[in-house]
Amino acid sequence: MWLMYAAGSAFFAGITSILAKCGIRRTDSTVATAVRTAVVLIFSWLIAGIAGSVDQVRSIDGKTLGFLILSGIATGASWLCYYRALQDGPTSVVAPVDKLSVLVTVLFSYAVFGETLSRKTGTGLVLLTVGTVAMAFF
Repeated sequence: MWLMYAAGSAFFAGITSILAKCGIRRTDSTVATAVRTAVVLIFSWLIAGIAGSVDQVRSIDGKTLGFLILSGIATGASWLCYYRALQDGPTSVVAPVDKLSVLVTVLFSYAVFGETLSRKTGTGLVLLTVGTVAMAFF
């Protein structure tokens, strides 16, 4: 089931880039990020309400809450950078460079969780990284 969610994430992230580029043509990227964030906030709480999990907020311990807050800050910083890059650059290059986040994630997953890569996964990561760098800079 996780693979279906991951594919859904890729699809929605892909159309997000196109919709975002259309949405920032006549507004500041920071304002556009604020509008997007407000929509995400409302949508997220709506889904949590539908799922019946809003009451679980009270059971979040301090350490977990701290990590979630840091994750939210990182998300906000990512979105601000992404929208500015979209405003100034071509979507066809900005989006793939943004996906270098895969490399960052894999490096941190090794450092934090000790996760390792299979040869096949490592090869895919190298190809993804080299392809993205080549596309953006050459």
